[in-house]
Amino acid sequence: MSTNYGHAKIKVPRFNEASGFYTTKKRSKIMSRIRGKNTKPEMLFRSALWAKGVRYRVDSKSLPGRPDVSIKKYKLAIFIDGEYWHGYNWQERKSKIKTNRDFWTPKIERNMQRDKEVNQELFDLGFTIFRFWDKDIKEELDKCLNDIMVYLDLAGFNTQ
Repeated sequence: MSTNYGHAKIKVPRFNEASGFYTTKKRSKIMSRIRGKNTKPEMLFRSALWAKGVRYRVDSKSLPGRPDVSIKKYKLAIFIDGEYWHGYNWQERKSKIKTNRDFWTPKIERNMQRDKEVNQELFDLGFTIFRFWDKDIKEELDKCLNDIMVYLDLAGFNTQ
């Protein structure tokens, strides 16, 4: 991935005891249960999109960043980002990280940087990118769905 937007790639330290990061077995078990795909907000959004007659691809490996939902015909990439992992309201939340700050701060900032890189790559390929916070999907699904349907209508999508 190119970093042509002018920032050096953020280096994330390895999360292990040798690097000075410690965790309990309980915390490790909790973290292992966190899903990277097919999360509840993603499933909710996809089922609502499907109900509207929109057919799509999930986690397309052929596109940069593997969008959660993509429609190549309409050059549309949709990401549903978790607030913690992708830095929602980051400047305010950054100071609230209490444990393993030396790991989590660069980790989340690198995720945010990668999001920008992926957006740029998709944009360069002619894609329109939508990024929704998972809380928006949970609280305002109709609004998020409407944003996509308006785009598709403008792109010539026919639901009949």
